[in-house]
Amino acid sequence: MRILVVEDDWITAQMLTHALEAFGYSVTVAEDGDEAYQYVRSGEFRLVVTDWEMPGMSGLELCQRIRSRSSGGYVYVILLTSYTGVENVVRGLDAGADEYLTKPFTTEELAMRLRVGERILSLESRDMTIFALAKLAESRDSETGEHLERMREYCRILAEELSTHPRYREIVDGEYVAQMYLTSPLHDIGKVGIPDSILLKPGKLTSKEFEIMKEHALIGGRTLQSVAEQHPEASYLRMARDIALTHHERVDGGGYPVGLRGESIPLCGRIAALADVYDALTSKRVYKDAYDHAIAKEIILSERHQHFDSDIVDAFISREEDFLSVSQRYQSEVVESITNESLLTNA
Repeated sequence: MRILVVEDDWITAQMLTHALEAFGYSVTVAEDGDEAYQYVRSGEFRLVVTDWEMPGMSGLELCQRIRSRSSGGYVYVILLTSYTGVENVVRGLDAGADEYLTKPFTTEELAMRLRVGERILSLESRDMTIFALAKLAESRDSETGEHLERMREYCRILAEELSTHPRYREIVDGEYVAQMYLTSPLHDIGKVGIPDSILLKPGKLTSKEFEIMKEHALIGGRTLQSVAEQHPEASYLRMARDIALTHHERVDGGGYPVGLRGESIPLCGRIAALADVYDALTSKRVYKDAYDHAIAKEIILSERHQHFDSDIVDAFISREEDFLSVSQRYQSEVVESITNESLLTNA
């Protein structure tokens, strides 16, 4: 990873450069804040190590300028200074620095802080990449609207509610909820492998076509499994695989692609199943109008112990007002977007 070192003292800059290069980083040096800001604007640097006191733009001002930018990815900034005291730490962090290192410090300590920055930046890239992949699959079906956005909100709501349930308290913690929110948009990633003649067919599918359509669960599950095998440390990939593979399974064993039953279906798959069906019921499609919340609720209740896990149905009932709020919010945003596009077209 490339690092921008901002240091007006030549000797210090060289010492930092040699030390960081020994840790495997590619280092570029800027002699003041103004030069550094132009480097940041290039978009090539997402890790910055800057001195506080410099001629012209100070390190503190550089942090503020970086944080005021409205475009580009997040830039992780480590502020180096001889200033001590809580008030100076607060000033540095308030200006936008992510880390505050007081001189003298060891290069090993700096390298450790940079590794933390790398992990944080990788999380941002991970989240954006996952959602971009999901949107790519969704883009093949123009009718789904804000389906992914609603889907992950519904999954988050259900997971949060289950975290208060005695049976799931040890399984569903804050990290589990965050991973549900992150990975649930990948539930239909396998649809990229379904022919357009079937995926985009305006009418009802034939029995043969529906059998082909059902393959999207296997395609998605196998694809994400292959990625998970390459990155065994990434637990979120295993959850994404389980959701893609099992969100069409039913607790009575009548689902697909395997026909899993009850708790043999991963919990994340059981959560995604209810969220996906609720959104399908309350969304307009070529073959149906959108049902209102009351009808969707009635259908879900009728499928307790058959399609849906009873505990997850209970979680849905407990948080149905939140479901309704999400549904109404995204419908309003779609209407506003369509209205704005119409105004632009007619302007």
